[in-house]
Amino acid sequence: MAEVAAANPSRRMSAPAAALIASAFVVATCGLVYELLASTIASYMLGDSVTQFSTVIGSYLFAMGIGSWCSRYVRRDALRLFVRVELLIALIGGCSAAALFLLFPMVDHFRVALYSIVLAIGFLVGLEIPLLMRILREGFDFREVVSTVLTFDYVGALAASLLFPLLLVPYLGMIRTGFLFGIANAGVALALLMILPRRAELRLEKVTAMLILAVLIAGFAVSDRMQRWAETAGYEEPVVYAESTPFQRIVLTRSGNDLRLFLNGNLQFSSRDEYRYHEALVHPALGRVAEPRDVLILGGGDGLAAREVLKHPGVESITLVDLDPAMTKLFSRSAILTSLNAGALTDPRMTVINADGFRWAREARGEYDAIVIDFPDPVDFSLGKLYTETFYREVKRLLAPGGVAVVQSTSPLVAPTAYWTIAETLEAAGLTIRPYHAYVPSFGEWGYILAANGPMPDKARIPDDDRFLTAEIAPRLFDFPPDMARRPAPVNRLDNQALVRIFADEWGRYEG
Repeated sequence: MAEVAAANPSRRMSAPAAALIASAFVVATCGLVYELLASTIASYMLGDSVTQFSTVIGSYLFAMGIGSWCSRYVRRDALRLFVRVELLIALIGGCSAAALFLLFPMVDHFRVALYSIVLAIGFLVGLEIPLLMRILREGFDFREVVSTVLTFDYVGALAASLLFPLLLVPYLGMIRTGFLFGIANAGVALALLMILPRRAELRLEKVTAMLILAVLIAGFAVSDRMQRWAETAGYEEPVVYAESTPFQRIVLTRSGNDLRLFLNGNLQFSSRDEYRYHEALVHPALGRVAEPRDVLILGGGDGLAAREVLKHPGVESITLVDLDPAMTKLFSRSAILTSLNAGALTDPRMTVINADGFRWAREARGEYDAIVIDFPDPVDFSLGKLYTETFYREVKRLLAPGGVAVVQSTSPLVAPTAYWTIAETLEAAGLTIRPYHAYVPSFGEWGYILAANGPMPDKARIPDDDRFLTAEIAPRLFDFPPDMARRPAPVNRLDNQALVRIFADEWGRYEG
């Protein structure tokens, strides 16, 4: 096509042709960012990141295939359709993250909205690439068109995959990232409309591009406000702090004297009753160790388990390993949070390490008199690996002779098979176990499991200043009524991750 490039491929590329080829890079980058946004938001909202990423990516690629197939029916005016498709992608993709966050607390069938957006974007991207090739084919050798467009497409995909976790989510957040790439899409379309020889015929598209660009810029400007609206609608209490990190979404809410922490939408504690959870987690384990000098805490970046550990006067050092530096920084610097954890994270006996617990445990050397494992529930496979036989064998290796470990193990009432799967897995790793449970009003009946290399001491020393746990109450925690009694359960291994599926099924039936 003479208006895009000269027929002789050896001639210098025209500005419109260069702009069209550059748009392949933008299309690929933006398309993959929208796909990653949808996958990440789905994993935040619905859990099980492997399932969400797999189904979103699969749906996106399927829709791209349908879009590519439908492009064969475009008989004329491919350039006009290409610009219109670019503008639609900009509008839908740019607003997608904001729409998903706002819709989640408002609709009963969130997955319908999620996959509708994913399929729409995938279809449009799949339609766009063949249209671009068709336009360029009229001025270039076909082999050159295919290799050039696909090269820019793959390079754009690489750029998106690197930028998304390293820069975009940590520094911009997901809603602002969506609007930014929508602006990029709309900006490319508007640039094409300005330099194409047929720009006089595309006045409607030019006006539309300006309007869409204005909407996206306005959305970018109020992204933080939209995030607050979405979180206010999703939580029962006012949001007082929110931060997106490379690892999770951290939200703190407050109503009166009740401060609550949510990670990826899942409640981690309520300040009204967290002492019940943490006293029950720590003292039955440390109280069974003759002299607990060196203590390891895996997870527990809020410092609340460390607060309880420090009640034991013989403790000389605590090593706390938590993945997210934003968590440990927040709970070591905020006055209201340090008052909650009694400044445990800045205690001179404390060493905080920000690392993946699974990898750290495999590389760690030394022995610990007590190990407190306070990871989030196994809602996805990245967390599920921290409940596997492989991981517990590393825990066994790190336990000193006479040492005791404790694992928070979800609810034996709501998810009994999941709870006893953790018990089976600890035993498969060669540990002696003693399961127990405690009532925490924010969570209901909650389960824990003690684990030791050898015989488990029967009695534990309980600090005198506990608000919930006493020497009289502690033995009762080990009694299980019939509805929470032990039942057949599989071993959770690294290659099957049975626990994640069981956990999702039991909690899904309970909440559904």
